[in-house]
Amino acid sequence: MFRPKIIILLIVLFGLYLIGSSNYPKLYIATGYGAKTMATAVFKLNRDPQLVQSIDLRYSIMKYTSSKIDYLNKSVTTSFFGLAKQTAVYREGYGACLIGEHSLQELQRLSFTPSISKRPNVWRTPWPVGDLRKDTTYSEVDTLKLKNAINSAFGSPDTDPRLTAAVVVLYKGELIAEKYSSEMGITADSKLWGWSMTKSLTNAMAGILTKQHRLNVNATAPIKEWLNDRRRDITISDLMHMSSGLKWDENYEDVSSVTTMLYRSADCYQKAIVEPYEKAPDTEWKYSSGTTNILSGILRTSIGNDQEYHDFPYKELFNKIGMSSAFIETDAAGTFVGSSYGYATARDWARFGLLYYNNGVWKGDTILPADWVNYTRTPAKASGGKYGAQFYLNASKRFGDAPEDMYFCSGHRGQKIFIIPSRNIVLVRLGFMDDGFDFNGFLRDILGAIKQN
Repeated sequence: MFRPKIIILLIVLFGLYLIGSSNYPKLYIATGYGAKTMATAVFKLNRDPQLVQSIDLRYSIMKYTSSKIDYLNKSVTTSFFGLAKQTAVYREGYGACLIGEHSLQELQRLSFTPSISKRPNVWRTPWPVGDLRKDTTYSEVDTLKLKNAINSAFGSPDTDPRLTAAVVVLYKGELIAEKYSSEMGITADSKLWGWSMTKSLTNAMAGILTKQHRLNVNATAPIKEWLNDRRRDITISDLMHMSSGLKWDENYEDVSSVTTMLYRSADCYQKAIVEPYEKAPDTEWKYSSGTTNILSGILRTSIGNDQEYHDFPYKELFNKIGMSSAFIETDAAGTFVGSSYGYATARDWARFGLLYYNNGVWKGDTILPADWVNYTRTPAKASGGKYGAQFYLNASKRFGDAPEDMYFCSGHRGQKIFIIPSRNIVLVRLGFMDDGFDFNGFLRDILGAIKQN
């Protein structure tokens, strides 16, 4: 006679068999997500792996994965009850990537040192060059209301699904308020994943190359694989506006174009450029991380030298505006995953927003072309006013209580940089989940604490 424990074990094993047999490809997505997330968090961000498992990976079926960390080889292997597993390796300069068809040893041989300028003593240098907050007071700012609005964005990580990590508020370019989740181990120095806010970093890189006359957004995409079919008519601007006409499935809940690209492909650019023609360019808006990674590959081609390419965001953007914490990871082929893998502290994400608020000028240094921010904020023809060039727009009134001139960077799990020119506000919210988070209410409360001049 079977004992109860044996019966329970058999039921569990049978259940796992059913899960594995029907969702086996999904398990590789889950384990790829887990391995990549854990490797970056442990080897680059110096975070506690237990917190990463309980916070970052408390999401969908990823919460059922387990990770083995190899500190010697700087790699992480994540498994789903032994049914599927993937390994990610951390490489200095490049970040963490899934090894895919490469060997661990092959990827470990590749590393580089980004050209990062040494910043002055940040706590003694006034914002925005450093982190010293000025004693500026504004009669139009109700500090109590502002504090309450910020506090309302946070909740207990054990009971509240919002999981807000950080909030930073800039007014008239000054840092006037900030808060971090100490319960989740987050401080002002914590580098936080921007996810699709990285697309906006790609926008900036394209703008800088445009200013240097090394890129023309109105030109057709320089991709030889497209020359003999209808894709040859796709312009770089079509890609910038998510209006390429390429077939693409941005579904994170299943095996799709985007999950295959991010969690099963060693070369995101090559995976994206093979997508077939579906509709005429600039006739349909379709959100696609693939198009941003195509742009990232085009930037690599335009620069023409890999060392310069890998240095480019640091020398031409991050160093110039004081984003000393920022970095973008590459895939195994060495191309920046411009769709998704950018990281920075909340203050540095705010600095990025401030660059656009200031129309691409930083402390008198023109970083972006004179008309680039206007180009960025101009709605893609087919987007219905909700999207510009790798930035979201509020012209569609997605957030009804915020001004229509607001535009913003937006990433998975609720990463946001809101830029509101008419109210002189840049607002950053970073976190590990956005389920149940009322962004419209958050914006309403922040705006209500700062009277309009």
